[in-house]
Amino acid sequence: MKALVEHIVKALVDQPNFVQVEEVEEGQTLNLRLTVHPDDMGKVIGKQGRTVKAIRSVLYAAAPSQRVRLDIVD
Repeated sequence: MKALVEHIVKALVDQPNFVQVEEVEEGQTLNLRLTVHPDDMGKVIGKQGRTVKAIRSVLYAAAPSQRVRLDIVD
């Protein structure tokens, strides 16, 4: 999952070197914490959150048997 998120987000941002994804397993939930450069935050979130919602939809489809949560960290 971590590699999938990194691949998608690095294609969206202007500064892919700042993209970091931290994977934390808490019980049955996989928490992914995404960190990007502050200038790229708007590109990842998108208008009205559409881009991040689409990324989350891809994650849910990639792991139907596991609960996945994606958080964008400041």
